[in-house]
Amino acid sequence: MSQQIPQQSSETNLWRGALIPAVSVAVISIIAGILLRGASGLWGSLLASATVILYFSVHLLISKISENLDPMATMALAMFSYFAKVILMGALLLVVTKTTSPETVDRPTFAISALSITAAWLAGEIRAFVKLRFQLPLPQTKGSNESSDTQFKSGDK
Repeated sequence: MSQQIPQQSSETNLWRGALIPAVSVAVISIIAGILLRGASGLWGSLLASATVILYFSVHLLISKISENLDPMATMALAMFSYFAKVILMGALLLVVTKTTSPETVDRPTFAISALSITAAWLAGEIRAFVKLRFQLPLPQTKGSNESSDTQFKSGDK
């Protein structure tokens, strides 16, 4: 008997591939925020880091949850999560702008950090996706069976 090594899910590999460069850029942006803007730069960079990493992690979590659902349920879940994230992001930004002063949370530092971390996340996710070289798995439906596969293969000589 050979012992099989458990395979990590594609979402886990994508998350890890995206998280490493995003956290690296987040650390750099936090240090730069402190050096350039002081305490307000620290809070702006920290808030941007947490927001971006959480926002994109939720996307991959939804993908992981919906991998065995039918396509309509997957689309509904994806649309719900997208709109929920947009509404929550708007609410977070509104709360931050209304309850904190620019001396507490530096807005330009937040914006530059968020854009930089987003670019790093997306680049890391694309790199991980290309490295995995996979197609997103489609869920099996009740009507799909081997007869359609053998029919395709038999005509493909």
